[in-house]
Amino acid sequence: MNVQRSAAEPAAAAVAVPEAVSALDGAGQEAGHGTGSGQGSGRRAALVPIVLVVGGGLSVQFGSAVAALLMPKAGALGVVTLRLVAAALILLVVCRPKLRGHSRADWGTVVAFGVAMGGMNTLFYQALDRIPLGIAVTLEVLGPLALSVFASRRLINVLWAGLALVGVVLLGGGGFDRLDPVGAAYALAAGGMWAAYIVFSARTGRRFPQADGLALAMVVAAVLSLPLGIWESGAKLTVPSTLALGAAVAVLSSALPYTLELMALRRLPASTFAVMMSLEPAIAATAGFLILNQALSTTDALAIALVIGASMGAVRSRTGARRKG
Repeated sequence: MNVQRSAAEPAAAAVAVPEAVSALDGAGQEAGHGTGSGQGSGRRAALVPIVLVVGGGLSVQFGSAVAALLMPKAGALGVVTLRLVAAALILLVVCRPKLRGHSRADWGTVVAFGVAMGGMNTLFYQALDRIPLGIAVTLEVLGPLALSVFASRRLINVLWAGLALVGVVLLGGGGFDRLDPVGAAYALAAGGMWAAYIVFSARTGRRFPQADGLALAMVVAAVLSLPLGIWESGAKLTVPSTLALGAAVAVLSSALPYTLELMALRRLPASTFAVMMSLEPAIAATAGFLILNQALSTTDALAIALVIGASMGAVRSRTGARRKG
């Protein structure tokens, strides 16, 4: 990969996708009217947000694994600051969001989104500094699962969320009793902020074109995290190798996945999106194995299968409901 281009191009490509997706949907609908393949086009269009969610999950969890390698150099709060500040700069350059023409409610949504994003990152990295990546995400994902249960109006989605919860608990089986209780508390609190992130990401996506709202919210999160990072790490944040890794984490864990999730939430109900977040522990466990040498047991594999099965069930339920409608 060309290192000089890697920081900007993934975010630029992600921001450019909304127009491409809209064009694809329109082309699919026109083709469907002309050839009788509208149902197939509709199914492909329904898969677009699913691909976005999975792509975002892969990016953010492998980025978190890289961040774990960076923590000894910059500290947990320092990594959060590098990640959010670099991501904010990237998105500001790529999106060039307009500051005028927004209502007070628009700005309130952006600020709430930024606070949720900053809180989620700060709490999660405090947990990651104390407990393994896979288990940290396992505890954190309870927030989106709870959101799914409360937000869903269909019994089947509650059942899928319950199955995912079984997989999440099983994934941490045999390890929760040995965890640092402070780290576990941070992970659970991060889950609460994750649920808030999902809600305000969806609202921001409806109020702002493309990823403009995300860029502004990222600035809010970066400003909130900056004093904490400077307080903990100081001059360590200016070391060139640390800055380079921080930029990589920013792209993998913030700029790219948050853009993909924002786009997905324009097309997915919050409850379905929240259930799909149960894929995150499986992805995190895989990233921990490949990058941090955290081995997977047979129980872990079974848990991953349950979590993936629940996510697939939630997606199939949504697709089936759309076809009936």
